[in-house]
Formats: sequence, structure tokens, C-alpha cells
Amino acid sequence: MNTLRSFWNSPIGPKTTHFWGPTFNWSLPIAAVMDTQKPPEKISGNMTTVMCLYSGIFMRFAWVVNPRNIHLLICHMSNETVQLYQLSRWIRSQSDTELKKEKADE
Repeated sequence: MNTLRSFWNSPIGPKTTHFWGPTFNWSLPIAAVMDTQKPPEKISGNMTTVMCLYSGIFMRFAWVVNPRNIHLLICHMSNETVQLYQLSRWIRSQSDTELKKEKADE
């Protein structure tokens, strides 16, 4: 019971935004993982790049904020990983499309 009480009253416990922010933020990497099943032509290169920058910035924030928010850090590390994978899929798709256009022009 003491462990539960100490978590409840901790600076990163469920009474704070340090807990609920990352909890709801998990929807971003979950949605990104689900999007890996979609064709790469449907990926927005601009939005994926913005999501990579966003997660990179907030990983830094999660590390330097006091108290350090490991929950938020892990959430954004997960999102960064999936977004970089999506960005690589989009880049490959774009270069494949350009190669097909070049071959069609010949």
C-alpha cells in the first residue's frame, strides 16, 4: 500500500500532467505503427518530418524537465523510431516513382 501511495503522491504520479500528458501522447506512436500497414504513397513527407522534429524536441524536454519525465521520453523515443521508419518508406517510394518516370521518358 505504501508503494501505491508514494506513486500516487509523487511529482510524476497520476495527479500531475507529467503522468497524463505522456499517457495520452502514446496515441501518436500507436497510430504511426498502425500506419506502417498502409502503402507508402499515402505517407505525407511533410507531416512525418514535422513529427520527427516534434518528438526530437520533446525527448530533450522530457530529459531536462524537473522532475525528469522518463515516461514522456520513452513515448517520444518510440514515436521518433516509427516516424523515421515511415520517413524512410516515403523517401524510398519517392525515389522509386522518379526512377519509373525516368524509364518511361526514355
